Amino acid sequence: MDEAQIAVYRQRLDETLAALDAEDALGEAGKNVVTLDQQSVGRLSRMDALQGQAMAKATAARREAQRKRIAAAFERIDEGEYGFCMDCGEAIAEARLNFDPAVPTCISCANG
Repeated sequence: MDEAQIAVYRQRLDETLAALDAEDALGEAGKNVVTLDQQSVGRLSRMDALQGQAMAKATAARREAQRKRIAAAFERIDEGEYGFCMDCGEAIAEARLNFDPAVPTCISCANG
């Protein structure tokens, strides 16, 4: 893989990180503590709020996992190992990297 291709993947990874940061800013309100005041919020509304809070926390956890995958991809770029499967060492198909530039394995190893 040449430097120009790696630069394109690095830019896409940077853009993904920026999008994750923007999503975090939008999702902060959903993680707030749900109040127990039954007179200001009905029981079903409170259950909806609790469910929304749980979904916001799960989404934040998925974004954090994606950040870790991206950080690992940047490490592979810096070490000159980007584009090669972390399991078998073979080149990862360009179509797979185009779909997800943070992917660490080839399709064969991903399928098991």
